Amino acid sequence: MALLLLLFFMLPLSISASGSGDAFIGVNIGLDISDVPGPTEIVALLKAQGIQHVRLYDADRDLLRALAKTGIRVTVSVPNDQLLGIGQSNATAANWVNRNVIAHVPATNITAICVGSEVLTTLPNAAPILVSAINFIHSALVAANLDQQIKVSSPHSSSIILDSFPPSQAFFNRTWNTVMVPMLNFLQTTGSYLMLNVYPYYDYQQANDAIPLDYALFRPLPPNKEAVDSNTLLHYTNVFDAVVDAAYFAMSDLNFTNIPIVVTESGWPSKGDSSEPDATVDNANTYNSNLIRHVLNNTGTPKHPGIAVSTYIYELYNEDLRSGPFSEKNWGLFYANGEPVYTLHLTGAGTLFANDTTNQTFCVAKSNADTKMLQAALDWACGPGKVDCSPLLQGQTCYEPDNVVSHSTYAFNAYYQKMDKSPGSCDFKGVASITTTDPSMEIHTPT
Repeated sequence: MALLLLLFFMLPLSISASGSGDAFIGVNIGLDISDVPGPTEIVALLKAQGIQHVRLYDADRDLLRALAKTGIRVTVSVPNDQLLGIGQSNATAANWVNRNVIAHVPATNITAICVGSEVLTTLPNAAPILVSAINFIHSALVAANLDQQIKVSSPHSSSIILDSFPPSQAFFNRTWNTVMVPMLNFLQTTGSYLMLNVYPYYDYQQANDAIPLDYALFRPLPPNKEAVDSNTLLHYTNVFDAVVDAAYFAMSDLNFTNIPIVVTESGWPSKGDSSEPDATVDNANTYNSNLIRHVLNNTGTPKHPGIAVSTYIYELYNEDLRSGPFSEKNWGLFYANGEPVYTLHLTGAGTLFANDTTNQTFCVAKSNADTKMLQAALDWACGPGKVDCSPLLQGQTCYEPDNVVSHSTYAFNAYYQKMDKSPGSCDFKGVASITTTDPSMEIHTPT
């Protein structure tokens, strides 16, 4: 999936070693949105949600700059449309690394590069040069002495795994052995990890009732309903673990047994069309809440219990411009204005995804909004909107900083709070957005 941000965590060099570290949960941020949040708004939401690791599915310069000096670990990506050029030219790869990585470190803490996304299944004509592209990118990192701190990999769709149940019989599509063998050898040699996109929602949808909904959603199953691998006698209580273990067994089939797995995408849509009856808010909340608990408990999988399987939820924002089924627009935890689509049912997750923001939201001016539109909205709020803007007068408590963004934020938030945060009360013709970061931490504003 294109234009994504993902949480990211650097895994140790081998499966046995990775078990000593805690798993993390990340989130993708797709930006196929009609009213795209600005870089500062995106970073503010990441901070408010306790997210310390981010991945971009490109290398957006403005966002990389906004992430500088935040302490957030960043993964940048080579988009699929740039893959052919990089895979055919060492110099092109070096230029890409210079422009999109070296230009930003160390201020921006870049820790990984993803080369393409689901290339074998979405761009098969580029498959022959995928490993070359990975090696060329890595060589540029070696030349810059950055190869130890920045890892390189490429996410795959789980559909490249055939005969995935029982997991012990799984193997990668033999068509791609000429790609997978050298890629896995690269991952093993450089201490990187297999990136896998796991979507129980699609597995459930395509199974024609062969997969129970509870099994897809991590809901508790009675022992007689658990799926059992007849070869290993391992019991599976959810689709997610079965797919991850199928990937482990598929790697073993090619004689690779010490490469960790990171799940780069997983989630559940909150809304769909008439052909997608299980894309509901309740199911999305159930899946993502259970997934977060499962990962953060360091449960591992039946094949590798206790081994970290860090996972990135797809996705942070709903993407209203995505094509395809209606569900494609509704995978997000938040709307583009920062308002939560639903509140995750979490306990024990600390500050991560503390998105129970119903009573902790604020209205702020967009930093990249047109100043004339901001001034017009400010005038409306202080006039017909009946906001008391006297604290914004010169010499008063909220006069500084004296700029239209800060003054508008004061007035917009005052109006939003006065209207009890009702829908539509933080829009102001598109120059305002909802945030979970209290603007009074930076300027004086009513809360």
